[in-house]
Amino acid sequence: MQNILDTQEKPGSGDLRWWQALNPAIYLISILPAMGVILITDQSIWMMGIAVATLAVVLLQHAINLFNDVSDWRLGADINKADSWVRLTNGNIKIVNRYAIISLLMGMVLGLLMLSLSNKYWILFFATPMLLLGYMYNAGSKPLSYTSLGEWVTGLCYGPGVFGCLFLLTNNEVSPSAVLGMFTFACLAVSLLLSHQPPQINDDRAAGKHSFAVRYGKKITIITSRYLFLASLVAFFVALWLMGNIIMTLFFLITSVIVIGTNFKKTINPKLLLLSASFIFTSTLLVKFIFLF
Repeated sequence: MQNILDTQEKPGSGDLRWWQALNPAIYLISILPAMGVILITDQSIWMMGIAVATLAVVLLQHAINLFNDVSDWRLGADINKADSWVRLTNGNIKIVNRYAIISLLMGMVLGLLMLSLSNKYWILFFATPMLLLGYMYNAGSKPLSYTSLGEWVTGLCYGPGVFGCLFLLTNNEVSPSAVLGMFTFACLAVSLLLSHQPPQINDDRAAGKHSFAVRYGKKITIITSRYLFLASLVAFFVALWLMGNIIMTLFFLITSVIVIGTNFKKTINPKLLLLSASFIFTSTLLVKFIFLF
């Protein structure tokens, strides 16, 4: 939900560029669920549909990130955040809000187009509440991101929300593997959210933000983030195993073991987690394309 790959540059250390505020890597968290859907879809998959729907999710995430920057700027939680869109526009909240609304509308239009082409408007019953939660994450004088519900909302939006709706768009029924996929990306999203919180504890506490790190401290936050990441990998391994494809399951296991063995004891950070997950899912997806397509 939030800009989970904040740069380490301090305000005043140089002019902020648009690509720093955009921080493209953060959108991998909206792309990875689509990879997961492809991996556990046994029959031929509607590739155009999932590609355009994923673009819609990226646009929605971008809108929420913009709204989040406005909310943090207004409530004083980003005084040391270098890559803020509001900082890029020299404090012009109206411009950032305008960009957020445009991105939100574009994402909604693309999403509705895919629902129309697939004749699955009923997915709106699941997608609409998640979109409202995403808006409420940053809305009002006390957004959900400032309460103890912030982590739960993030998990719901990326698990049942993003992964679940992408799966329903390209499949006709919810399988046990799909449920495990929802759990996978809920855990991964919350793990990423927690991994970026420790450096911001003092600023968040001063702004009245009750993030997980503010409530439980740096050590517990890092441990929780690490084990949520591990839980996401275990859950998706089981999802692949239930699909019965031995090659993909073993390759996912091998790459996961390599990543965990290499990185698990390193200092946790969003970039490490996101690149690790991307390596595992992208590699396994390539194996599927090579051996099964």
